[in-house]
Amino acid sequence: MAELNQKSILDMIKEFRRNWHTLCNSERTTVCGADSMLLALQLSMAENNKQHSGEFTVSLSDVLLTWKYFLHEKLNLSVENMEVIDHYEDIRRIYDDFLKNSNMLDLIDVYKKCVLISSCENNANISPSQLQDFLSGRECVVAGETDLYVPTSPMSKHNQDNEKVQLLARKIIYSYLSLLVNSKNDLALAHVLNIPDRGLGREAFTDLKHAAQEKKMSIFLVATSFIRTLELGGKGYAPSPSDPLRAHIKGLSNFINFVDKLDEILGEIPNPSTAGSRILSVIKMQLIKGQNSRDPFCKAVEEVTRDLDLRIKNIINSQQGDVAVSTTDISPARPKSYAINHGTAYCGRDTVKTLLVLLDEEAASMPTKNKAELLYDDENTIHHNGTSILTLFRSPTQVNNSSVKPLRERIHETNLN
Repeated sequence: MAELNQKSILDMIKEFRRNWHTLCNSERTTVCGADSMLLALQLSMAENNKQHSGEFTVSLSDVLLTWKYFLHEKLNLSVENMEVIDHYEDIRRIYDDFLKNSNMLDLIDVYKKCVLISSCENNANISPSQLQDFLSGRECVVAGETDLYVPTSPMSKHNQDNEKVQLLARKIIYSYLSLLVNSKNDLALAHVLNIPDRGLGREAFTDLKHAAQEKKMSIFLVATSFIRTLELGGKGYAPSPSDPLRAHIKGLSNFINFVDKLDEILGEIPNPSTAGSRILSVIKMQLIKGQNSRDPFCKAVEEVTRDLDLRIKNIINSQQGDVAVSTTDISPARPKSYAINHGTAYCGRDTVKTLLVLLDEEAASMPTKNKAELLYDDENTIHHNGTSILTLFRSPTQVNNSSVKPLRERIHETNLN
């Protein structure tokens, strides 16, 4: 059986993009890669545990066992004799709702949608078992594809730290781009809300999360509407003095105004290459502001933005110049409203489409091998006092009077009874 590789996954996503209008409701729907799928599953399991036991937590062993079952079950592969966690159906529902509310589709969703399209010949080369192996990290690339993925070799502590900083910078910048394309992406927002430090720690995130759940809105939209109301609404529309978000006005205003600046670039610069470069430059300056230029994180940010800028230009070139739109296409004789309502919207759409290609390539990346570090490491953000996604989504006032026992222990106790 031919091994599956990143190129096959990316070809599948490209087919999905070509037929997005029949497969999803929004052109800005983003694809959830293997790592994000696992993070979403972890959060869904923790939420399920909170509903049934009162504690927003889940053990690594449970996550890994459920991940294995989840991949088989969702791909309609055999789950015979596989261990399954309690309330799995509830977990799946929470997971599906999380992705739907975040305007995301995971790689299995994309695969299933593509097989429904008769023109999707590329998908015939991908079997469910191959996709399962890819998502679980068991597949290696085929010969000649080593530029896409190189197995890591033992390295010094210094090199490991440098790699962590590099991955952190990459994750942050991609998260900003993802949020710019798809503002409903709560995972992306969680990665960047307090990077750089805006004083928006766990309490601020918890207040935003609770408000989003109450209003059935994305976290970003809750933050945006709160700041807009303060800035534009006047006294009659001001939030209640008891609104918990009032404690985070400064940080939220900083965050929303920064994303607004990125949105302005998206809408005002007609050329996607120029717009992409400018967006990356603004993100870079925000991340390294006030830091020593020799700091490893600053160096990593510089390198990542340079690489992504080059990649954006390559994407545009590969599309044979059809994406770029020049302002000279708009006659000076036309009224200003034409440029605003037509030219700006059109060029902004082209830049979004270019960024989507960049994000799709990231979604096709091989999954992280160290699952414990991906899911639970609160130290991997080094200079930014960050927390793991699980810790961030957990309320700071969490009651810790009990712990969720690992799956194997619960199964053992059930058998004894």
